[in-house]
Amino acid sequence: MAFDSDSIVQRILEAYPDAVVEVAGESCNFEVYVVTDAFAGKMTLHRQRPILELFSKELRTGELHALSITAKTNAELSGNAGLVQIKM
Repeated sequence: MAFDSDSIVQRILEAYPDAVVEVAGESCNFEVYVVTDAFAGKMTLHRQRPILELFSKELRTGELHALSITAKTNAELSGNAGLVQIKM
């Protein structure tokens, strides 16, 4: 059985209801872009691992072959990752 984008989005939204999720790809290879403030203060690995765990069974069985994840906060998305620009 091939996975579809809607199934991936739904599963991520169950874990991160406030997230904005975009998925590209088909069959068993997908790229996932997730934006949520739940990632604030977390390193990349600690953002990606919980999302990968949502699909651990499918990745283990080969139903889902590849899942590339980009995980950002709203501040990072807006380009204001908590930084303040000072004019001199």
